[in-house]
Order: sequence, then structure tokens, then C-alpha cells
Amino acid sequence: MRYEDFDGKIEELILIKIREIEEKENIKVLHAVESGSRAWGFASPDSDYDVRFIYVRNKNFYLSLRENKDFIDWELNEVLDINGWDLKKALKHFHKSNATLFEWSNSPIVYYTTDEWKKLYERTASKYFSCKSALYHYYGTANKNYHEYLCEDMVNYKKYFYVLRPILACKWIDEKKCPPPVLFDELVNTVLEDEIKPAVKELLAKKIRMFEAQKGQRVEVINKYIQKRLEYYRVLAETMPDDRNTDWEMLEEEFRGVLNRNTAQ
Repeated sequence: MRYEDFDGKIEELILIKIREIEEKENIKVLHAVESGSRAWGFASPDSDYDVRFIYVRNKNFYLSLRENKDFIDWELNEVLDINGWDLKKALKHFHKSNATLFEWSNSPIVYYTTDEWKKLYERTASKYFSCKSALYHYYGTANKNYHEYLCEDMVNYKKYFYVLRPILACKWIDEKKCPPPVLFDELVNTVLEDEIKPAVKELLAKKIRMFEAQKGQRVEVINKYIQKRLEYYRVLAETMPDDRNTDWEMLEEEFRGVLNRNTAQ
């Protein structure tokens, strides 16, 4: 079904798409969430829906001698951006403490999930969070977006939040030693310094009224804050001890368990 032909709620259309993917790809979806600016809490009026899902295939797929594709790119248009990762790929990335997977697992907007996924995450995958790996991820994201988008006189205000959110995620990790929340508001209310909060909240109020491509005058007080934080987290990421969980057995046991419960062959 095309989104242009659907007149119900977008959440209903997304569930239809998930069932469509399961049927046509012969998979079982374990978890499907919003992963973009809507999950972060600062969507623009014309933001699309970034749907991400984890799925499992029949056991014979994993026993093949061929190198099979471990992701599905299902739909990309001005409204829907839908793609997913195979369970094996997801578990391998949990072993690397991939910060994006922790965001998918903790998204405040869940379109569909299963008890199986919730138990797998709580029992095993959550134990693979690494402060050092996550700090590197969020610092790198903030640093790249800052130098690419926020150094001109006129800037896209949306990009400020693609820098501020990972900076606050770094601060959360530094202070609390656990995965940062997905919602920007929770980060702001918990770890953002009081002296910069008014400027950030004013910027957010402007941003949510602006369309994706609109620009405004660079906000110097926020730029200076970003520069200071980036330097601090660069040094911290380099000096923080490696705390990755290198064990494979727990993840492999979970993988085998999911296959045995979901496939007859």
C-alpha cells in the first residue's frame, strides 16, 4: 500500500507496512521503533518517519554457504523511511556496543515489539553497553555536525540539535555511566547546565516552527558552549579506559534460542 492512498493514522500505516515486510520477506519482526527527530522530540513540521526494525529469518538462511544480505531497505519517500537489521547483525553490533542499537532498544516511540525482544535486551544485550564506545560515537557525531553545519553566519537550526543532543549524551555517559535517554528533553532537564538552558529552549521553540531547510542567524552563546564541550569530550574519550564486554557466549546463546523458538527447521 502506498502512503498516498492511506487516510488513517500514520501509526496504523506503519503497522501495515511491518506486516507487509514480514509477508513478502518471509521474516518475523521482533522490534520496530521511531529512530529520528520524532523519537528525539524535536521534529519539524515536515519531518519524515524514521522507522527501524530488527527481524529474524528461518534457520536455513543462517546455515547457507552464501553471504546473505543482513538488512532490509523497504521504503524511502518524503513521509516514510523504513529499514531494518537482521538479528544476527544486531547482536554482532551489540557486541561492539553500537550506540544506535541502544537507542533503538530504548526509543520512546515503539510501533511494534515482542516479549522475546524485550527479554533478550534486558537479560543480555543491555550488558554490552560501553561508556568509552558510546562516548566516541556521540563525540564524533557532534564534532562532525558542528564543523559541517554550524560554523557559517547563517545556519540550519535543526543542525544545532544534531550537535547538542550527542553532547548531552556524552555528559550523561560521563556522569551516570549508562545509556543516555533518547528524548532530548530528558537530557536537557537532567544534565544541561542551568546557565545555557534558556538559550537552548528558545532555540528549540524556534526550530519546531521551522521547516527542515530553513536557516537563521548563528547563536554565538550556543556555539561557544559547543566548542568548549567538544574539546572536553575529545580528551575524555581518548583517556577513558576500555570497558567493552568481550564475551560472545551470552549473545550466541540468545541467537540460538531465538532461532529455535521461531523456526521449525
